[in-house]
Amino acid sequence: MRFIFSSVLAAVSLLPSIASSIVVGPQPGTFSNVTVFTPPSNYTIPRTLYARTLLLNQNCEYDNVLLATWENYSPEPPYFPIFRSTDLGRTWTEYSRVTDQVNGWGLRYQPFLYELPSKIGSFPAGTVLLSGNSIPADLSQTQIELYASLDKGKTWKFVSHIAHGGRAIPNNGETPVWEPFLMMWQGKMIVYYSDQRDAKHGQKLVHQISNDLLTWEDPVDDVAYSTYDDRPGMTTVAEMTFGQYIMTYEFWGAPEAGFAVYYRISQDPTNFNASVGYPLIATDGTVPVSSPYIVWSPAGGSLGTLVVSSGSGPEVYLNHNLGAPGAWTKVNTPESTSYTRSLRVMPGESNILIVGGGILSGPNNSVTATTIDITPISPSLAKCGGL
Repeated sequence: MRFIFSSVLAAVSLLPSIASSIVVGPQPGTFSNVTVFTPPSNYTIPRTLYARTLLLNQNCEYDNVLLATWENYSPEPPYFPIFRSTDLGRTWTEYSRVTDQVNGWGLRYQPFLYELPSKIGSFPAGTVLLSGNSIPADLSQTQIELYASLDKGKTWKFVSHIAHGGRAIPNNGETPVWEPFLMMWQGKMIVYYSDQRDAKHGQKLVHQISNDLLTWEDPVDDVAYSTYDDRPGMTTVAEMTFGQYIMTYEFWGAPEAGFAVYYRISQDPTNFNASVGYPLIATDGTVPVSSPYIVWSPAGGSLGTLVVSSGSGPEVYLNHNLGAPGAWTKVNTPESTSYTRSLRVMPGESNILIVGGGILSGPNNSVTATTIDITPISPSLAKCGGL
């Protein structure tokens, strides 16, 4: 895996750089700061957080349909709202609610939406999945759960328990599980998450695999540093061209900065632990920190475009060379800073949807959406008002 990545880097290093010609923002076909949801006055701070989206597979019935969810700090017990857009994110309405059907605690933290691209077990292609953390009001337990919808998000049914942990306290010595991320690979479902249950690590990143969504294999390490206090967290994964996969995570313990954004690349998305971790450092020297999210689009260049968001600013970071170090460009966006903003590649593949739920402990959080266009614009066109 390391040799293959090195070969790819050698090849793309010969390509001309187009980073200086990238312009993103309010271009034709994009929109900014659309309100998805404003919480009512009886919500507790931070009111909303940790927004996630899903673009349903494009077909005659569901063209341009998006779903969104987030951490929802409603009166107890909390639930994951499902909001729906039929115009690619310009307007939104509440569509359903995913409630805790088994524990009686509520669905509290870190939801994630995913649509099955193919059949797995008894679940057909097109099934919409939601994984998230069921946690009681006293935060005494964490339980990563899986729910499924056979009608594109309208109704939901509990499927399986994935991982159980201790108190929902992000301190070394505690034993919670956090932040599920779903992805199918070779007919199997992978769920990545952060794990504090190993006494050798304050926190590490792991995954579990299922062949049927009902039973799950034992956890396998994805990122586990030898120093106990090091804390990698918040896995997201994207598939690139050439059969490559890229994982981002925040890394408490990184020499570059606290919670610096790191990434790893592998041809095997179940073996990131054998890959090298690279800090994401922009060409201007910026090291983004906290709560990254990554997507890859085939648009924007011959090798496509990687787009990374972080919790440290409104910018995104673009890479047209399959994650090559030294090729990350920071560009501003109209979408405000949020803790773990989500990204989504839109139809046509040049527009990226950014949805945020606000900042940690934010007293006035709401859920907002913006799209940006990652298509390269020549500097001369940009200067002459070609937008």
